[in-house]
Amino acid sequence: MDRADIVHGNFLARLGAQDLPNGPRPTGTLSPEMARVAFRAACTSRALDLTARQMQREGQGFYTIGSSGHEALASVALAFRTSDMAFLHYRDAAFQLARADQAGHVSPEWDMLLSFAASAEDPISGGRHKVLGSRALMIPPQTSTISSHLPKAVGAAYSVAAAKRHTPEHQVMPNDAVVMASFGDASANHSTAQGAFNAAAWTAYQNIPLPLVFVCEDNGIGISTKTPTGWIKANFAHRPGLSYYEADGLDLYATYQTTKEAVYFARNRKKPVFLHLHTLRLYGHAGADIPTTYLSKAEIEAQEANDPLLHFARQLQDSGTQTVAHSLALYQEIGAHVQALSQKAITRPRLATAAQVMASIVPPKRENQLLNGPSQAERAALFGPDFDQMGQPQPMSKLLNWAMTDLMQAHSEIVMMGEDIGKKGGVYGVTQRLQSRFGADRMIDTLLDEQSILGLAIGMAHNGFVAMPEIQFLAYFHNAEDQIRGEAATLSFFSQGQFTNPIVVRIAGLGYQKGFGGHFHNDNSLAALRDIPGVIVACPSNGHDAVLMLREAVRLAREEQRVVLFIEPIALYPMRDLVAPKDGGWMHLYPAPEKTLLLGEVGIIGQGKELAIVTFGNGTYLSCQAAQRLTTQGIANRVIDLRWLMPLPHAALLEALAGCKHILIVDETRQAGGIAEGLMAFLSEKTEVPLARLCAKDSFIATGPAYGATMPSADDVFASALQILGSS
Repeated sequence: MDRADIVHGNFLARLGAQDLPNGPRPTGTLSPEMARVAFRAACTSRALDLTARQMQREGQGFYTIGSSGHEALASVALAFRTSDMAFLHYRDAAFQLARADQAGHVSPEWDMLLSFAASAEDPISGGRHKVLGSRALMIPPQTSTISSHLPKAVGAAYSVAAAKRHTPEHQVMPNDAVVMASFGDASANHSTAQGAFNAAAWTAYQNIPLPLVFVCEDNGIGISTKTPTGWIKANFAHRPGLSYYEADGLDLYATYQTTKEAVYFARNRKKPVFLHLHTLRLYGHAGADIPTTYLSKAEIEAQEANDPLLHFARQLQDSGTQTVAHSLALYQEIGAHVQALSQKAITRPRLATAAQVMASIVPPKRENQLLNGPSQAERAALFGPDFDQMGQPQPMSKLLNWAMTDLMQAHSEIVMMGEDIGKKGGVYGVTQRLQSRFGADRMIDTLLDEQSILGLAIGMAHNGFVAMPEIQFLAYFHNAEDQIRGEAATLSFFSQGQFTNPIVVRIAGLGYQKGFGGHFHNDNSLAALRDIPGVIVACPSNGHDAVLMLREAVRLAREEQRVVLFIEPIALYPMRDLVAPKDGGWMHLYPAPEKTLLLGEVGIIGQGKELAIVTFGNGTYLSCQAAQRLTTQGIANRVIDLRWLMPLPHAALLEALAGCKHILIVDETRQAGGIAEGLMAFLSEKTEVPLARLCAKDSFIATGPAYGATMPSADDVFASALQILGSS
């Protein structure tokens, strides 16, 4: 027999017999009206769990991780305001139900049943996943089971005070908001969670405002692995910068009172709080989980005897709020209501086509105020001596610095964050003087943790900022990849574009640094970036394009709410010459502020049609060197700079290749999983032109004299070009 049915039967029998567990009497400030709201939400949450299991047995439901045992989250919800952003644990249905009642939201159980049924009418995900979430209730949808939502909760909390200083046009939280983030005790051990706790405490230790309430729902077990008794308290009760509160999830009234105190502290002291809420888990982890395989029958029955709903019914009677008989009748009434609704929910339409599933991968465009931009006098005052140098060609690093200066002056909602970007001006000086120009609160020197850097950016973007985090080296991005893959990129998808996080992630990367760093500072793999749906990957090859593409990246974030990964080739930051020393062939003038370069536009260098070299980044630089040698041998050629690596600029590429007789792809990334794979497949399908590729080896990059041994060189490009011309 399903344990859910056993718990349900026990509840009916014990309430009918007035057989209630012992426990604390109701105390505190939870009013009778609010207590009834909390109990109704708890009963509805329980009914939804039972119904979800029935729907799954009938082949009409598809996800059964439930909230039974965690119903005290209804009391937690009532201690917050409905305008406080809440990043919820997947066991927090009672929180959303109670908040819906607070907000006057009609029939939230119908919304959740549509989600269980994977209906296209599910108001949050549109049938894409069973998630908690509601735009009206300020609950962004979460699919995380390992606390990967905690870094962005830190960022969202940081944004509250930041928005008071620099109010973004699309701010969504009030200036006195508190952010809530909940998770399980097992997830508290995950490195992502630990990084978020540390970042919050590190921030608070410096007296930087961070109104955040972490809620750890400690049911003592993670799937089948028990949390050591007392571990959560021992770990968190005395952390510097993180105030600790503790409550019993079997006590509806004390949970509310303790949460209310924790929220008051976070809101008024602007400090992060760790609320340790003791809960229990009924039914096992999920529908397919059989707890008797790892827990004894005695352990299971002891937990079931402590069913929170039994305690809540006792407390409501002891407080004079409602009788046990009333509670029993309400429980049965809600159960019947939810069951009846479920039969309607399973008849509602579901997603059927790829187009329907993918409709919300790309977020919707949004209107922005029309801005005149700063005057020339204002720009000159901000740039200082740099303004007079704009008439002279400059390398990429300088031009990028000027582009960021113009963008941040024009758009006060742009905030940058990263390791060493402020006072130092970045490892390569790309952000020099930006902190003195815009202040430490817009050029944020962060702690050394890529997950926290990206989380800060994503969270601030939830509150209307356009965040531009910097990842110091491409290899470091992999420490935090899930913040983009699992969080930023999925937000629009799972919310039908109701929640967005527009960001531009600047990543210094790729290879060819002479004698420096080895594979941690020279990483030539972009595979992990290119297979994330909805994300734009840009890679300029020269300073002129870098400026225009960064402007377009910011436009894409501000106006189209996109997530953009902007790859800056480190070896090209200082590059000045192309062929001969002091020829200045790779320096450019700073483009006028109104100039831009649209997503999907490629660069074409040369007009020849005998050979087209398709490449990007450092490959463009090397191919241009080889192209000059080919021209001296009478081979008419052109170099096509892709610029945009995800999505690939297919239409513009075909147009640029029109009439060309041979195609050579030069790819500085690895042969396995590199850019060339997609290009070869696409061009093989769309053209009949002889085609070849030159890629980097499937190797890490060495330091010292062998820094370029595994990657294409200008000589390699020249030789490969002669080979494809000769073979045809």
